[in-house]
Amino acid sequence: MKRQELLKIAEDWFTGQNWKPFKFQKDTWKAYLQQKNGLLNAPTGSGKTYALWVPIVLNYIKNNPDYKTKHKKGLKAIWITPLRALSVEIEQAAERFANELGTNLTVGIRTGDTSQKERAAQKKAMPDLLITTPESLHLLLSSKNYDKTFKDLEAIVVDEWHELLGSKRGVQVELALSRLKTVSKKLRIWGISATIGNLRQAREVLLGPESEALQHSELVKANLQKQIKIKSIIPETMEKFPWRGHMGLHLIDEVVPIIKNSTTTLLFTNTRSQCELWFQKLIGKYPEFAGELAMHHGSINKETRLWVEQAIRNESLKAVVCTSSLDLGVDFAPVETIIQIGGPKGVARFLQRAGRSGHQPGKESVIYFLPTHAIELIEASALQKAVEKKAVEDRIPYLLSFDVLVQYLTTLAVSNGFFPKDIYPEIKSTFCFQAITEDDWRWILNFITKGSQSLQAYDEYKKIEIEDDGKFKVNHRGVAMRHRLQIGTIVSDAMLSVKYMKGGYIGTIEEWFISKLTPGDVFTFAGRNLELVRIKNMQVLVKKSKKKTAKVPSWMGGRMTFSAQMSELLREEMYLASEYDPATGKSEELSALTGIFDRQKKESIIPKSDEFLIETFKTREGYHAIFYPFEGRFVHEALGSLLAYRISLLSPISFSIAFNDYGFELLSDQEIDMQQVLDNNLFSAEFLMDDLYKSLNATEMARRKFRDIAVIAGLVFTGYPNKVVKSKHLQSSSQLLFSVFKDYEEDNLLYLQSFRETFEHQLEEGRLREALERIHHQKIVWRNCEKPTPFSFPIITDRLREKLSSEKLEDRIRRMMKSLEA
Repeated sequence: MKRQELLKIAEDWFTGQNWKPFKFQKDTWKAYLQQKNGLLNAPTGSGKTYALWVPIVLNYIKNNPDYKTKHKKGLKAIWITPLRALSVEIEQAAERFANELGTNLTVGIRTGDTSQKERAAQKKAMPDLLITTPESLHLLLSSKNYDKTFKDLEAIVVDEWHELLGSKRGVQVELALSRLKTVSKKLRIWGISATIGNLRQAREVLLGPESEALQHSELVKANLQKQIKIKSIIPETMEKFPWRGHMGLHLIDEVVPIIKNSTTTLLFTNTRSQCELWFQKLIGKYPEFAGELAMHHGSINKETRLWVEQAIRNESLKAVVCTSSLDLGVDFAPVETIIQIGGPKGVARFLQRAGRSGHQPGKESVIYFLPTHAIELIEASALQKAVEKKAVEDRIPYLLSFDVLVQYLTTLAVSNGFFPKDIYPEIKSTFCFQAITEDDWRWILNFITKGSQSLQAYDEYKKIEIEDDGKFKVNHRGVAMRHRLQIGTIVSDAMLSVKYMKGGYIGTIEEWFISKLTPGDVFTFAGRNLELVRIKNMQVLVKKSKKKTAKVPSWMGGRMTFSAQMSELLREEMYLASEYDPATGKSEELSALTGIFDRQKKESIIPKSDEFLIETFKTREGYHAIFYPFEGRFVHEALGSLLAYRISLLSPISFSIAFNDYGFELLSDQEIDMQQVLDNNLFSAEFLMDDLYKSLNATEMARRKFRDIAVIAGLVFTGYPNKVVKSKHLQSSSQLLFSVFKDYEEDNLLYLQSFRETFEHQLEEGRLREALERIHHQKIVWRNCEKPTPFSFPIITDRLREKLSSEKLEDRIRRMMKSLEA
């Protein structure tokens, strides 16, 4: 059958659905049928599933003219998705097209939620299309004779590639693809990505630099002009001294009319604790929402999450308070309105969430921005510009993730075994390991067979045996079983199940939060106030509580920081504010902040583009020095420590450090000689790495990072199902290994990786260096103020939060504001 005839089959099917294929869909069909690989750049909700599943089916029809009567069984295509929640959507769309064309093609799902019975059935007969996650794909690679399972594989589609790219799950995908390219001779690889800044690099990482797949590939872009309208919820009265203690809850009455006027509203929060708080307060103040308001975040049990997702589709819920758990591709056509509570910290995340409303091609998306404190309105103004400019962040791929490589080689050794000379060229062909050296490779092989130089005396680290023919193989059943249980790169704190005493599963919560509670304490979870009864066998047993006050859980993943793109946009808005003249008709948000800006100018200045502001003042707490790089909290954490260290070299002085996304504070009981700081050029990027090591206790940070590396590399075992190793035991095991490597094997690649990741990913050393270079070229303006300024207020009140309960904090801040406004 000719290509034109095949394409007509697809177009006729679309016509039968009263649809019209987009140009990007037809471009992708054509490229795929020309046997090309590629990356499709398309927004959420634009029909990207049909852009790639349609040509896979058409290609099957072309190769099997008698497809309606004879069906050749076996795995033909794999669809990799980062979220299990998306798999049902993809399955429904794929089955609909395949069935209506009468192809007899079957679709199956294999994720962590797949039952043992279903897995056994798949082992006997694989579906034609398998929808899976990176972890489950590696589990298939760990099964005996996996090469027979994959030999007729013709297509791999990696969905939401932008989400996987900047993580070790992306490295997992790269390694799996490097193997499948060899095993499956007819393989075509396609990625689907929402908009990111580095699309061409994203394609290179997916297909492999200098690979044949990359030479024979296309980048297809969907030029769908999506209209996004941002409306800021601006408080009637603006506090001159903003603080974020109320999580935006003071604007709850402004939100309710928006919810009531919409069919369905999603309220996006940045953290699970904020999500819990907003849900509680909305129900508490507006009990009429009972039954119409729900909550959705990653720690709530699967059944509840699926029920919420279905209820949104049916339009039986008025509103859902959620986190990024509803960010990605789940297709909710009826969602009318989106409310973003607090700054989203990144442009891409904001656009993704905005796209949830008007989730059909051609429809306008409306998103409301609710500031948790007044200065966040500058972020809203910056986001308006980002939408106009279509300015989106890059996703930075990982390099030389040796922990993932160790895990992958063990996976191959558990299944059929491998010969190093065959696997090395495959690994070197990936983006992540393009710079691996022969010496690195020898070290890795030595590590997986002998346990590295300092662990050679311990048999438990000698997992892989070298057989007589030179094949690397795991022959111990216990080692193989433990490895399969631990495949994956997502390492979080130990999760405990939350259950009622009388039965009934509610969700999961991190061990570190529960460890701070004692029986009888009440905490908020999944929208209920629960009293802790006891902890038993990794289960948190609770009963309902009628107490009104409760602790709100916080999750370790709750700390977010500005992206580089967001920081730059914010600085541009801040510079505009410095020259702000209401008569020139600047944005509504900046107009609303006139009172704050006037007060800031009265006490200090608003820095211009060529200025860097430092403020100093004294309170009863001590001497405050506040610096404003506007670079995001992670960069400020590193900058604060660096500066404190450098000042202490000039004069013996100790500081406590506080920071937010706008700046950082050094607080001391003695006055800083600021002129001395300026004269000695302490913002120099010279000796940066050396000073960071000393100032941040980088060894301690790397020690914490090493725990995750040790788990991924299989150096420590996380436990069996329902018998998970406690977090503190994992920590102590990994710390012991870290100390051994530090003292006896400083060239250990996993030990060195922990430092590299600390600097590259946690402290964002590249951004830190750029920030120092920018400050070096700015004019430093130092203002010795009489009292705290509006810009400094959110930073100094954030520090108080850690010392005081929320009620005491509110009282304290009210008193502070009263004295400042006097």
